[in-house]
Amino acid sequence: MKAKHLKLILGDQLNPMHSWFEQPDDDVIYVIAELHQEANYTKHHIQKITAFFAAMHDFSQYLESKGHHVCYLTLDDTEKYQSLSELLNVLVVSYGCESFTYQRPDEYRLQAQLSAMSAVLDLPVYQVETEHFLLVFDDLPSHFKPATHVRMENFYRFMRKHFALLMQGTKPEGGAWNFDANNRQSFKVSDLKEIPKPLVFDNKAAAYLQRIKAHSIKTIGQESATIAYPINRQQSLVLLNFFCNHQLANFGNFQDAMTQASPYAWSLYHSRLSFSLNCKMLSPMEVIQTALLAYENSAGVITLAQIEGFIRQILGWREYVRGMYWANMPNYAQQNFLEAKRDLPAFFWTGETKMQCLRSAISQSLEHAYAHHIQRLMITGNFALLAGIAPSQVDDWYLGIYIDAIEWVELPNTRGMALFADGGWIATKPYAASGNYVNKMSDYCKGCHYNVKEKTGVKACPLNSLYWHFIDQNYDKFASNHRMSFPIRNWDKMAQAKKIEIKEHAAQLLNNLEAL
Repeated sequence: MKAKHLKLILGDQLNPMHSWFEQPDDDVIYVIAELHQEANYTKHHIQKITAFFAAMHDFSQYLESKGHHVCYLTLDDTEKYQSLSELLNVLVVSYGCESFTYQRPDEYRLQAQLSAMSAVLDLPVYQVETEHFLLVFDDLPSHFKPATHVRMENFYRFMRKHFALLMQGTKPEGGAWNFDANNRQSFKVSDLKEIPKPLVFDNKAAAYLQRIKAHSIKTIGQESATIAYPINRQQSLVLLNFFCNHQLANFGNFQDAMTQASPYAWSLYHSRLSFSLNCKMLSPMEVIQTALLAYENSAGVITLAQIEGFIRQILGWREYVRGMYWANMPNYAQQNFLEAKRDLPAFFWTGETKMQCLRSAISQSLEHAYAHHIQRLMITGNFALLAGIAPSQVDDWYLGIYIDAIEWVELPNTRGMALFADGGWIATKPYAASGNYVNKMSDYCKGCHYNVKEKTGVKACPLNSLYWHFIDQNYDKFASNHRMSFPIRNWDKMAQAKKIEIKEHAAQLLNNLEAL
């Protein structure tokens, strides 16, 4: 067929509610493509690639069922093209197009590539918005300045007021803006049997697995014959309703908790809606409104602390990291405030370590392509921070291993929150912790090879000496940070002989990270 207008839909732009799709247009051909450049720009989890390809294919079929013209290209079709730009150049010629339009990409590298298409194509090139985020792109600069700390709490309060969510006039519902202090419970034994079985789907992966292998796409993680995550809007809505009915009532209480003692330890009370949201199968506002309705109709079963904790993740944090990403790219990807240089240990790719906390979090990630935010921040992230792992290597790992990882959300979380590599643009202090935090918020320390109570010695928890070594190594950088005054004072008070013992033990660990 011939088409006057070529419109590109990227793999994370699967939004059936977009204005593009209000009416079929015989003059428009939509292109959705499995791209080698996207499958290979980092080493992805095998389940991540299959989920993206399945969701893209499902979306193409949905559009066709609504009367739209779609060109769906598999890896077989795109193999001969070195880049997306080369492919698009061929397509506009073959379809005889008079214009090319794309939705604004969420990743800087794709935005740079597509914004350059006007110099490649001999026809008009247009950009439109994705119509997904709560804040429009052009409003971001009024909230986020380059290389500048932006306090998330202030941004969150603005968003609450702006969208009139959980508000009583100009005041927050319940008299407080957040209930984070209430949301730090760990699991008791009696809590474990109440954890709901997660809802998973049975989407077939065979065709996508076959193509991925045939094209020698290098992947990580455990292969699965089925895709457990939603691959379309209908499944995403089912998962959203399941969360509201079975998990939201305890989400806030246990959002920071971790356990290895439940068969559902990988899911707990987390919604696992991030893949659906990041691919735009759901909109953030409909997720918020659905959760709010469940809260209002729950007769007190869902408390204010639970719903506020969830809304803060969507309304506050998700929009916040997007703003910080675009305010600071491309420089964000080069930030390394703490001058971390060590290589990522091989056990990040296998889970084979004697440290039970890392073994649990990494093994879960390899098995499910998923871990919740505290596992990412305070287990794998904390270790990488204390061990001084090079941020670029940590970025690649996080970007590849998680099903919901797209650079706009991954990079601020990794470099900003987990590694403090931006020096405080996001976090006001590094989220560094010894084994005591892990012991408080999880049962990982039970049965571990190491003893969480010991700082030195062959059985001492590595996090303990690495924590104090981290404080010592970065003493000058942290001395003026009032939020680091407590650990700095404790380090200053410590006997010199004990300091030497801790630093020597930490040095031994750092020189042989692979043996941990």
